[in-house]
Amino acid sequence: MKYKALIIDDEPLACSLVAEYLQDFTEIEIVAQCYNGFEGLKAFQEHEPHLVFLDVQMPKLSGLELADLFEPTPAIIFTTAFDAYALQAFEAHAIDYLLKPFSVERFKKAVEKFLQSPSSRMAVKALSKKPNEEAP
Repeated sequence: MKYKALIIDDEPLACSLVAEYLQDFTEIEIVAQCYNGFEGLKAFQEHEPHLVFLDVQMPKLSGLELADLFEPTPAIIFTTAFDAYALQAFEAHAIDYLLKPFSVERFKKAVEKFLQSPSSRMAVKALSKKPNEEAP
C-alpha cells in the first residue's frame, strides 16, 4: 500500500527537510507541501492524506486548530520548535511530536511508529474507503 502524506509548515526549509527525510520511505508519497493552515486544509480536503506532518505555530490558523478541522482524522506527526504544545498535540491524537531541530534518526522513529501503529492503519482504512463502498 502507498501512503499519502501532506506536509504543512510555514517554514519552507522545514518542509524541504521533511520531504528529504521521507525519501527513504518508498511506501510514502508526498501529495502536497503547504506553507500555511488555509493551504493545508484545502490540500487535506483535496488529497485526503493518510499522514500529515504539521507545524504547531503558524500565522492565522495554528496546527492544533487545523488538526481539529481534519475529517476523517489522519495520522498526525507534529513538527515544531515549541515543546509547550506536546500535551495538546497528543490530545489531538498525534502519532508523534518532533521537536525542531530533529535528527533524521528521530524522524525515522516517528515514521516507523506511524507505519506500525494499529490506529494508523484504521485511519488509513477510513481515508481510503470510497464513498460508495460498503463496510466489510
